[in-house]
Amino acid sequence: MNATDTLLIEPLDGRAVCKKRRRHRAETATQLALMPAEWRELLTRWVKRGGNSRYETLLKDAGTTNLVLAETLLEWLLRQGWAIVIEERKLGEWWPQSVELRNLPQLRASLGISDREQEALRWQTLRADLHTQCGDSLAPALLALDELPVHRALARLDLIAALQHWQEAQQSGTRRDFALAARDDTKGVSESEWSWLEQTLDLAEFHIERHTPLLLISASLTLNLPNGKLDLGACADFAALTPATLQGVSAISGKVSRWQLVENRTSFERVARQRASDVGVIWLPGYPPGWWCNAVRRLLALAPAPAQIACDPDPAGICIALKAAELWQERHIEWLPWKMSADDLASLRVRKPLNEADLLQLAALQKMHLLPARLAELAAWMMENGEKGEQEGFI
Repeated sequence: MNATDTLLIEPLDGRAVCKKRRRHRAETATQLALMPAEWRELLTRWVKRGGNSRYETLLKDAGTTNLVLAETLLEWLLRQGWAIVIEERKLGEWWPQSVELRNLPQLRASLGISDREQEALRWQTLRADLHTQCGDSLAPALLALDELPVHRALARLDLIAALQHWQEAQQSGTRRDFALAARDDTKGVSESEWSWLEQTLDLAEFHIERHTPLLLISASLTLNLPNGKLDLGACADFAALTPATLQGVSAISGKVSRWQLVENRTSFERVARQRASDVGVIWLPGYPPGWWCNAVRRLLALAPAPAQIACDPDPAGICIALKAAELWQERHIEWLPWKMSADDLASLRVRKPLNEADLLQLAALQKMHLLPARLAELAAWMMENGEKGEQEGFI
């Protein structure tokens, strides 16, 4: 036996005949040597207990059929410098009473077990760094991470960092596009992670769609594309165009006298089927996502016309209409609210009460000096009567 293999034995009581002692190697181990797989599996269970356990508890982890394995492993850990054993003398023999594992962080790392203290410190550091980099749009996600266990928060922190980079790079695409960008794997984001992201953030604001987004449009126009022409007028009701298709349009034949934007999907389909031949109808999918704005912006560049914008007669509907109208304002083209008057709302058979968020949104809207007259009247009616509605009731 080498000198370095010698175990120190220290008495733990002051009796003439010692009844309790500590055994350990002088040197602390720093590197875990190769060991049989069954040893490693049992040691992993021991380490996960926290590193300071009664020997009886460790034997239970091994099971009655593996008691010899447990005894052999413990003696090996002692000789390697990974363990301190407290022993008690009974019936003339020394029996292990408790075991303390040494250099626990290194032992955890060697076994692939996360160290809780190190995890907590790493989380605090990364959380602070990301907080200084993220904009207001990601603040809800950071707060949601704080509510998760540290190991899960660390596992999802990279998604927030990836969203930050995605937003800064002005990228857009499907869920798979984002997963590829975030984790180099189109299926690298689990369903539970997607669910968490959807509950925490509006992914549409980050231009991330579940599938390839489609612009729904009805118009008597012919689009000139690299591989041919597409006659929208040939469609019985409306067409569904991908953003890439619209970006590839080089010219448009035909003309529309006005564009009608309709928020409610059912209402859009009704208007699309009943439109006049010189009117173009576009579905407005709630707060306009980036892909929609880019697609409509391209359409306006080739087929400019005034707009009539119809959204639900509620506070959110006013905000959506104003946001969509920015595309027409960019080109100095006229736009007007459509089917969004106080009379339209009052005519609804069924209305809903305003909630607290609605009231706050209304208060902010009424402070706007440039709110169109019809929308200002609608906001005033809602504030006075405490009710809102949905356009499906009259479009």
